[in-house]
Amino acid sequence: MCGRFTLTIDSNAVARAFQAPVPKSLQTGPRYNVAPTQDVVTVLNDGEPHLDLLRWGLIPSWAKDASIGSRMINARAETLAEKPSFKRLLNSRRCLIPADGFYEWQKVDGGKVPMYITLKGHEPFAFAGLWDSWKTADGEVLRTCTIITTHANDLVAPIHERMPVILPPDAREIWLDPGLHDANILLPLLKPCDPEVMQAREVSRRVNSPQYDSSDLIA
Repeated sequence: MCGRFTLTIDSNAVARAFQAPVPKSLQTGPRYNVAPTQDVVTVLNDGEPHLDLLRWGLIPSWAKDASIGSRMINARAETLAEKPSFKRLLNSRRCLIPADGFYEWQKVDGGKVPMYITLKGHEPFAFAGLWDSWKTADGEVLRTCTIITTHANDLVAPIHERMPVILPPDAREIWLDPGLHDANILLPLLKPCDPEVMQAREVSRRVNSPQYDSSDLIA
């Protein structure tokens, strides 16, 4: 699974990296411990790619209450085309979730050690995501998202059996294409990242607390 990640550049830098305009109302700073149920920067495409804020933890449009969101922070790539919750979203509500690292906990004698996993150049990348809109009882529209996961590559496998799908630049454009609805084209994109371009290292256990968000987590 993917339960925490970082985005240590601000929204303007994200906009430049993904060539997606950022609204003036969306100005975010570095994040070192992004956790479920928090708002996350996403790239949507409803004709033009643009940045937006969605809450992490998918609440499907048909859900009876918002509590389901905390259980739907991830979606398994292998079953997207089978589960009704995700099949519709795969067809028409795909997004990118920018990040520049993610955390996973490795089991060791005496507990678990947080590991920080990035690209070797520490450049920003994009998780493959899905999103949906849900209306509250008082009519407020809440937009939420989930990160797609796949089986771990050789670098991540000793740490955890699964990892988030990181889309290379050429796949991002395909994933965001609002005119593309063919699962036979989309699903093959959802594969593990090349382990040769990634690195992992142990970091501070303070990351265990979602309330702690500081650069010393990855120092």
